[in-house]
Amino acid sequence: MLDSCKLKSTSSFPFTCSKRQNTVGTSNADLPLVDPGMYQLDITLRRGKNLAARDRGGTSDPYVKFKIGGKEVFRSKIIHKNLNPVWEEKTCILIDHPREPLYIKVFDYDFGLQDDFMGSAFLDLTLLELKRPTDVTLTLKDPHYPDHDLGTILLSVILTPKEGEQRDVTMLMRKSWKRSSKFQTQSLRLSDLHRKSHLWRGIVSITLIEGRDLKAMDSNGFSDPYVKFRLGHQKYKSKIMPKTLNPQWREQFDFHLYEERGGIIDITAWDKDAGKRDDFIGRCQIDLSALSREQTHKLELQLEEGEGHLVLLVTLTASATVSISDLSVNSLEDQKEREAILKRYSPMRMFHNVKDVGFLQVKVIRAEGLMAADVTGKSDPFCVVELNNDRLLTHTVYKNLNPEWNKVFTFNIKDIHSVLEVTVYDEDRDRSADFLGKVAIPLLTIQNGEQKAYVLKNKQLTGPTKGVIYLEIDVIFNAVKASIRTLIPKEQKYIEEENRLSKQLLLRNFIRMKRCVMVLVNTAYYINSCFDWDSPPRSLAAFVLFLFVVWNFELYMIPLVLLLLLTWNYFLIKSGKDNRQRDTVVEDMLEDEEEEDDKDDKDSEKKGFINKIYAIQEVCVSVQNILDEVASFGERIKNTFNWTVPFLSWLAIAALCVFTIILYFIPLRYIVLVWGINKFTKKLRSPYAIDNNELLDFLSRVPSDVQVVQYQELKQDPSHSPCKRKKNNLG
Repeated sequence: MLDSCKLKSTSSFPFTCSKRQNTVGTSNADLPLVDPGMYQLDITLRRGKNLAARDRGGTSDPYVKFKIGGKEVFRSKIIHKNLNPVWEEKTCILIDHPREPLYIKVFDYDFGLQDDFMGSAFLDLTLLELKRPTDVTLTLKDPHYPDHDLGTILLSVILTPKEGEQRDVTMLMRKSWKRSSKFQTQSLRLSDLHRKSHLWRGIVSITLIEGRDLKAMDSNGFSDPYVKFRLGHQKYKSKIMPKTLNPQWREQFDFHLYEERGGIIDITAWDKDAGKRDDFIGRCQIDLSALSREQTHKLELQLEEGEGHLVLLVTLTASATVSISDLSVNSLEDQKEREAILKRYSPMRMFHNVKDVGFLQVKVIRAEGLMAADVTGKSDPFCVVELNNDRLLTHTVYKNLNPEWNKVFTFNIKDIHSVLEVTVYDEDRDRSADFLGKVAIPLLTIQNGEQKAYVLKNKQLTGPTKGVIYLEIDVIFNAVKASIRTLIPKEQKYIEEENRLSKQLLLRNFIRMKRCVMVLVNTAYYINSCFDWDSPPRSLAAFVLFLFVVWNFELYMIPLVLLLLLTWNYFLIKSGKDNRQRDTVVEDMLEDEEEEDDKDDKDSEKKGFINKIYAIQEVCVSVQNILDEVASFGERIKNTFNWTVPFLSWLAIAALCVFTIILYFIPLRYIVLVWGINKFTKKLRSPYAIDNNELLDFLSRVPSDVQVVQYQELKQDPSHSPCKRKKNNLG
């Protein structure tokens, strides 16, 4: 039978327990000072009862946080407009010992504002019986108003000892240290045999197709709907569809599946309102445990607390190749495993599982000369390794400016144009982590098997900060799969900083767009000067060329000219006459933007929230983003022909050769006929296909001038080279 316990006070943790039967389990109240192993705490957050009203309508939007030792280990979903919410959410937490109490805090969610506190309670884990399910009722209190009745929270908990597990903990995700990003706190332990540990058990792929008959939230009888997805702490947000009750999204998202039995995906639909709080349209859930694997399911979900349906495609697939291990164990040094990986990505398997493009192994060895972030003149550094939405962390090395991690991370590559980001932070127990440095490494620039010392950069990746990090990276990929994936939309990151208004960023984007426009203007002036005969020899040559081209023009000449331009630039680069110049203007603007960011961080607390939520700011941010998109588009075209990324330029040459041959041998009417038939029948052949433009998908992989500056590798201090370090050690 379950024990029913009620917590009366949040300060001294006394329980009043009504035990009906005690036949199983042993008390852990008298645990020895040193526990022999770890403990697993399984918690089911059941429901809340008679919670405090924090909104004007006499209700609240409650959610719950669990903390142990000052660290957030769980955050529940938000139950909208309910003082008696039912969560029924489960979480599993590994703890060193049960002497640290579980701290429960309840908040009322307020969009765009600071969430309201609704009460807290402590659960003394030493009073639980081992291996025995226990029902617990916690009375919520406010330390500032101890007499106020704030309701109760009901939990079910089981505390189980985990014997024989090593105490070295590698954190996968941590609490947010950036104002808009939030990380999930989980832990991974390497076994006593130091075997490789896989981190998640599968991938959940969701395609948001459409909405039907959604509720009208605006005065014009329409809504501007968008959808939020959440699985644990993984979050996605769809694009906004303006003025419609039957939106067509056609967007695809991927989630990591950590639990063998599945999980619950929370889905909420919202109406976008500029300058004020967005309206809630409805919610629904997907129980992944009810879906079969390796199969696509079409779901039509009724929105609760609202009107309408959402149509989705959901697919559960097997785990990707993502793992953490010690330096002594890595896949590529095992000859059999290396051969298996090379075989998996060999040219003979180019059409087998096109989404599995390649394999990435990252050895995070050590860092040297890091910045001192603590008052003691030391730091507690840990390292974050990110590839798109795959995000892994090392353990923390305490009180050290020259930490050694010696960890090996492996990733599954879904896009060879992805950028590996390695960031070093200083861990702070009671507040957000401090940034120490970062490097961004495009996968196509990696030299396999070479240990390199990368100079750490600032947050904007524009200049150096203190310290270097030693990495050894290997990339194995299938070039045909990589080329095919280039013509498919890029994976969207579910953890990104929110766009905010920046004077320097707005100016930078305006100047970038102006430079692109000026290229077209100067070209027009040049052509007009030929018409005006400003230079008779030039105008005469242009006139003869015009007559020759027009008289002999064929459609295949368009891709042929582009092909010749690419080839001309290639030979210029090979001959040492590189016409590509380092963009110092962009670098200077980026440095100014970094200074403004630092200033904004210092002044943000003084300004408060009220000055940031005017509708005019959203308009300015939209203009800022449009300028960035237009400028980036022009820069990406230029960088394609400048051979900034040789892989993409060679791919462009191959495509242009094919187009030239097709246009030369096949009449235009047949090409247009095939194109039209494909367009008209595409929805009939594949009604739920995601719309895409292959040319735009290709250009999205080409870096803009800003990204070129960010991805440049800084020159390192010769004193930090591995060879010199070895000589010094020998000396």
